[in-house]
Amino acid sequence: MTDPRTGSAWILGDKFEKKYPHLESIDALWNLKWKYPCSRSLYPFHDGKYEDFEPIFETLIKKGIHDGYSVEYTKEFLPTCEDLVKQADKLKDDGKKQEAIEMYLRACAVYRIARFPYINSDVKKEAYEAQKKAYIQAASLFDCPIEDVAIPHTAGTKKDEGNEIPLYVRIPKDATESKQCPAVILMCGLDGHRPDNTVRSDEFLARGWASVIVDIPGTADCPADRRDPASPDRLWTSILDWMEQEGVFNMGKIMCWGLSAGGHNAIRAAHTHSKRLAGAVGQGAGTHHFFSRAWLEKAKDHEYPWTALPALTEKFGYKSEDEFMDNAQKDFSLIESKIVNQPSCRLLLINGTHDGLMPIEDSMLMTEYGSPKECRFFTGLLHMGYPPANFSVYPWMEQVMATAS
Repeated sequence: MTDPRTGSAWILGDKFEKKYPHLESIDALWNLKWKYPCSRSLYPFHDGKYEDFEPIFETLIKKGIHDGYSVEYTKEFLPTCEDLVKQADKLKDDGKKQEAIEMYLRACAVYRIARFPYINSDVKKEAYEAQKKAYIQAASLFDCPIEDVAIPHTAGTKKDEGNEIPLYVRIPKDATESKQCPAVILMCGLDGHRPDNTVRSDEFLARGWASVIVDIPGTADCPADRRDPASPDRLWTSILDWMEQEGVFNMGKIMCWGLSAGGHNAIRAAHTHSKRLAGAVGQGAGTHHFFSRAWLEKAKDHEYPWTALPALTEKFGYKSEDEFMDNAQKDFSLIESKIVNQPSCRLLLINGTHDGLMPIEDSMLMTEYGSPKECRFFTGLLHMGYPPANFSVYPWMEQVMATAS
């Protein structure tokens, strides 16, 4: 129960050694972890309806299907998804725009849980493709639509990197080359992808900011080489270069916000692209201790809905879980790479102190290197510092945008 760097106890305390009870069965997952947020449309069920999920989980419990990585798990969700899309299509055809949007987003919420925790099979890939299609149907009906854009990966230099970067882009209607808008590059997470961020893009839009939403290396459609720790640097260079060429973005007011696994990317970008970013938010980020075997062997039994090790092993491109745990810190730590010794743009570190997936120590550690950092930690709260974290993020971002030039 000790931090290998200091020899002192992890801030997580006794919880570090425990296997969290929701991991025991699909029944436990539903009733102890997901039923409450689902009934209130909280993360990760936003836009979903309890009545869509309850019968699916009752069936999963009855059949004893617990493994979220399995094809059998995903298939139980698909009939509900497809029915919701059909209902949305009819509402759209009938001219009921708002009702159609809501129904498409309900379908997307179910598709999201269907493809949890990682897109590791053809069935999950098909679920993600269907989710994206339903989402763009909804987003095209927004008063200010979200566009599905593929831009050239001009900075991609390795043969195993793709040529295009898929983005979801939302630009305020009044933005022009003569009236450029600030923008936020939203870096998604391990299981949260481009279609899962309507609320954030709404918040940005309400402030007059554009959204550029991107999947991170090793997830979904991202073309970057998952095994190369430097591939995110090339990814952000391509995106920032494209934004500059578009002419509609105010390049003096560009921020990035990384969510969970994306937080690692945001913190890295704050240093590697410090002159091109006005600010960055690393929320729920793993930076150093997270990548150690000492942490991962216990964290796999903490708050993630299933063990996160298979997803993390694939995300970072290792052949086995042991190879991941033995090598990830050496390969991906921002301390080992000395990335955080470089100057950074303004950087907000935010999380719950009892995050069982990404240790709060990783955010605290960032304050010991390079440029001064800004922090907001929530005592006793879990991964990401939900629910109050966003109430600190948005005012901070507003202040950064107001002072940037």
